[in-house]
Amino acid sequence: MATVAADVRRTRWRSVRVPKNDGEPAMHDTGGMSTLDEVGEAAGWRCWLCDLPVDPDLSVNDRLGPSIDRCDVLVRSFGKKKPPAPERLAHRDCNTSKGAVKPVVAWPDDIIVFDPAPIIQSVERLMAKGGREVVTRCASKKDANEASRWLIDRLTRLVPEETFTTRLDEGGGQYLVSLLADRR
Repeated sequence: MATVAADVRRTRWRSVRVPKNDGEPAMHDTGGMSTLDEVGEAAGWRCWLCDLPVDPDLSVNDRLGPSIDRCDVLVRSFGKKKPPAPERLAHRDCNTSKGAVKPVVAWPDDIIVFDPAPIIQSVERLMAKGGREVVTRCASKKDANEASRWLIDRLTRLVPEETFTTRLDEGGGQYLVSLLADRR
């Protein structure tokens, strides 16, 4: 088994092991990070927070330009160690306005809902424990059906590896929309 000589170069943030390649320029490890184009293609050039299209041709310094967000919400962990945060495409404005707080996925303005639950926190609880959770109330069956369809559509892009269903319950002149998940 051959050994490869390597230099250890210290940067301000971490040490990077750079292999020596017999006179060729050394390539340094990016730490498993993807390029903006790879993340954008995987996301279909859609912001994971606001669900609006991201223009790949805009400058990364533009407020609607593309950026990579590494946020560890909606990550299923097994055991004590949490897996690394996935890289997700976001508008620069959505990414920077979120800051270090938990992101918020807003309910659409064109669907009338009352007391909507925070989507990300509800989904995280369901991913961890399974079961069902009431996510909103609606005054009409039409609004409840629209909210249910929108929520399932949004979750297929937000957490594509999970399967959710919705249930409508009528009572007291209103309709409750519940989100259901199977515990794996």
